[in-house]
Amino acid sequence: MDKKVLVLASANKGKIREISDMLPEFKVVAYKELGENFDIEETGETFFDNALIKAKAVSEKYDLPCLADDSGLCVEALSGAPGVYSARYSETGDDEDNNDLLLKNMQGVKDRRAKFVCCAVFYMPNGEVFTETGETFGEILNERQGKSGFGYDPVFYSFDLKKSFGLATEEEKNSVSHRSRAIHAIAAVIKEKLK
Repeated sequence: MDKKVLVLASANKGKIREISDMLPEFKVVAYKELGENFDIEETGETFFDNALIKAKAVSEKYDLPCLADDSGLCVEALSGAPGVYSARYSETGDDEDNNDLLLKNMQGVKDRRAKFVCCAVFYMPNGEVFTETGETFGEILNERQGKSGFGYDPVFYSFDLKKSFGLATEEEKNSVSHRSRAIHAIAAVIKEKLK
């Protein structure tokens, strides 16, 4: 039996792989695979705003239901930064540079509490919007630990896993991650709407 296609408003390979693993009943397709290669400017002030901007843009372009998520790292001592700017925290927006800047900004800071937040938005061509948010808690390490995952995974110590996301297997991370919690929460709606 052919899997139903689920269009994802993302070009992030790590994110696409994770969501494919979380929703095995669907063939998850990145929107850029549908033809036109256009970029979506994330101008929102919240994770929900950005997820909605992405889902709506792709859904309206192709007249298809679309899933998007926006996520980031919120550090207590940095007043919630990098937050919605997580992917472009450093000048280059490169994972390594983002981590370097975060570790530099956290030097000598005692309160290292942090959380990853993910807001998932499922947008229907008729304008219906469904959303769920997932969070996972931990703290910022003093140095990178492990090479697994992507983004801030090597510097984030997960309270659930008792180790950094950088040392976790994909299965371990997906069992507790912010994205996993948001996607699993919204999965029932997606399954219902894509029947």
